[in-house]
Amino acid sequence: MRVDILSLFPDYFSGPFDVSILKRARESKLLDIHLVDIRDFAPRKGNYAKVDDRPYGGGPGMVLMPEPVCQAIRSVKREKSHVVYLSPQGKKLTAAKCQELSQKQHLVLLCGHYEGVDERALKEVDEEISIGDYVLTNGCLAAIVLVDAMARFIPGVLGHEEAAGQDSFQEGIFDAPHYTRPEMFEGIPIPDVLKRGNHAEIAKWRRKQGLAKTKRVRPELILKETENETE
Repeated sequence: MRVDILSLFPDYFSGPFDVSILKRARESKLLDIHLVDIRDFAPRKGNYAKVDDRPYGGGPGMVLMPEPVCQAIRSVKREKSHVVYLSPQGKKLTAAKCQELSQKQHLVLLCGHYEGVDERALKEVDEEISIGDYVLTNGCLAAIVLVDAMARFIPGVLGHEEAAGQDSFQEGIFDAPHYTRPEMFEGIPIPDVLKRGNHAEIAKWRRKQGLAKTKRVRPELILKETENETE
């Protein structure tokens, strides 16, 4: 998959894509990430490129102008591109959406900055996505989160092909608790069921534990899962 990330701060991405799983995915040619500076498409006065201006109608802050944003998107957009604007006003990012995005050939991620993007530039966008009900100083971190969460569903990125499918939210509830050696740590033992080797019992126990924690922490997910089963 090719991913083009459009922002005002390409240097922001130095580091997250150069370590661990994402680094290996890039080295293996499973993930091809390119950084695009929106300022390169703005009109210049000497060394200064103007990308933002005051909002019509008044109000605080600045808004990204439509021309540089549109030109930046068009510079990388092709027939099968899917353009995502990372915005707090978008649909919330979910595991299901990440899995859907992982099947795209080409993602173009537009990072929001300042008070947002001129609405007329959004004609180039296929969908808006938010990583949560809060506002960041810019959309760069949201782009990193989306790429990291989405890349796990690309075949070959994770060491174990079934790993992504067994994580939290894949079945509508949290993942079960995990244990490893030693068998006893500070007086806390590993549950006996995990040591008996009965895979059916282990699966039942894990489902029960995941369901119990979901009820404690995110009860609304249980309600949603019940509604889906009713439908």
